[in-house]
Amino acid sequence: MIQKYPATSRYSVKNDWLESNLSFSFGEYYDESNIHFGPLRVFNDDTVQAGKGFGIHPHREAEIVSIVLRGQLKHEDSLGNSGILQFGNVQRMTAGTGLLHSEMNPSTEEESSFLQLWFKSNQKQLPPSYEDISYDTDSMKNRLLPIVSSRPINGAAKINSDATLYLSKLEPGKELLFNQEQGRKIYVFVIEGELVLNSDVVVGKRDSARITDLNKLTINSMEETFFLLIDLGGV
Repeated sequence: MIQKYPATSRYSVKNDWLESNLSFSFGEYYDESNIHFGPLRVFNDDTVQAGKGFGIHPHREAEIVSIVLRGQLKHEDSLGNSGILQFGNVQRMTAGTGLLHSEMNPSTEEESSFLQLWFKSNQKQLPPSYEDISYDTDSMKNRLLPIVSSRPINGAAKINSDATLYLSKLEPGKELLFNQEQGRKIYVFVIEGELVLNSDVVVGKRDSARITDLNKLTINSMEETFFLLIDLGGV
């Protein structure tokens, strides 16, 4: 089954420095029927104004992934890690027993846009850890490029949750096939462009699809399309 969630179905939060579109219950938004999809617990599509951001704050017992789409994101944490991420970087953080971190847009002129995802950890009381990687943005052209995974994949960040995240840029008229194991789930989020899933469901910019009970997913591009696909455990 492919269940489409239009971009307009997301819960939006907006103030003078942040616009956030929430796909799952988070903060002031609570819907008992929309808490998680498999181990995927949070999917926030954030735009942060120049010089603003999330000041130092705590996390526990979650795997947190940030994917920068535009601009810059400055990370600092209580483990002593710091760095500035941009398009072509992905960050993975294990909150485990607890840490503090901040995420700021260091630019004085440009907005920052990024996706922040939280996953349920596959183990409690893990020691906090941090990792960021760079990936070749050309290597996701017309293929699924793994950027974060619980499996050992060369070049991908390691996450302590049953999930693999792929990025792809698909040219118009191209097709990809994703084979899925029985009992697992697939989450598709279109960053830019438009896709057709299994020749039936059209998902456009910022739409998502939650897919269950399918072992084959065909992905066709209607135009130049940039998207994220997540292979998830069935819990």
